[in-house]
Amino acid sequence: MTLIEKFYPMMKPWLFRLDAERAHTFTVKMMVIAHRLGMLKSVGPIGPVGPVGLMGLSFPNRLGLAAGMDKSASAVDAWGAIGFGSVEVGTLTPRPQPGNPKPRLFRLPEHEALINRMGFNNPGIHSAVSKLQRRRTKAIVGVNIGKNFDTPNEGAVNDYLYCLKVAYPVADYIAVNISSPNTKGLRDLQAEGAVRQLIAALKTEQAALKKEHGKTVPLLVKIAPDLNDMQIEALARVFNEQNIDGVIATNTTIDREAVTGHALAQETGGLSGAPVRERSNLVLQAFRMLLKEQMPIIGVGGILNGADAVEKMKAGAALVQVYSGLVYRGPGLVREILEQVK
Repeated sequence: MTLIEKFYPMMKPWLFRLDAERAHTFTVKMMVIAHRLGMLKSVGPIGPVGPVGLMGLSFPNRLGLAAGMDKSASAVDAWGAIGFGSVEVGTLTPRPQPGNPKPRLFRLPEHEALINRMGFNNPGIHSAVSKLQRRRTKAIVGVNIGKNFDTPNEGAVNDYLYCLKVAYPVADYIAVNISSPNTKGLRDLQAEGAVRQLIAALKTEQAALKKEHGKTVPLLVKIAPDLNDMQIEALARVFNEQNIDGVIATNTTIDREAVTGHALAQETGGLSGAPVRERSNLVLQAFRMLLKEQMPIIGVGGILNGADAVEKMKAGAALVQVYSGLVYRGPGLVREILEQVK
């Protein structure tokens, strides 16, 4: 057990008395400091873990940190030190942006959930890339990319292409975020025509960058849980046609049925945590049935314990990611999942 695992239960009540975003910012900074002080070194091995070969990459284990926790790539080495086999940073945009007005992050402890409308607050793709150039972790690092809030959808392709080019030299994989509910109009890019145009452009650029850099960086697409059957079929058709390297299922939901009656239920933003688990798993299962067998899915959404991660794997995920679960369970969740997911 690491020192951070030991002390988190004592720190959690204090963190939960802070504003949610302040607690988030403090936690990321604390992870960096704890890593420098050697507080993240584990006394013993964490579960029966081993390398997992996917998309031409070797993941140390099947558990990853989802995008949103480390928006600026500030603590990548620390996340790897506590056991994550992969770390997805961002979402990152071409230009720095402050995100939506505060408050914009809310806890719903009764539901083990979060609502966020952060709005892609980030220091910009160049800042993150400069940090990633200095990383030492053996964890696989994914770079999650998006468009700036003031870029119209007609110009979105250029934003994604720009981020792809800048991130390509340092990323192990790149995740294309077209599913956040917190950037106006972003989810419209999931429409069949729009997503086909976007992915075609990105795959063409990926091929050119492969020649330039002498390596292949897989390209994945992160999708929403709020898709109907026709939308799922259309997206799967495009993903198969364009030979996308993988899918991340899913982002947060705008549905509030699971938290009806809660004082914060009507806050605008994406709902994550336990309430999204069932819908996320259904979407994951649907894509697994429709996508090419060799196209892996990373399952994320509602993992609060080891059993949830196992359920996600049974639904068809090759890898899993956590975010909200880490807020509620702390770093001990990493050990629990790795002891159950093989």
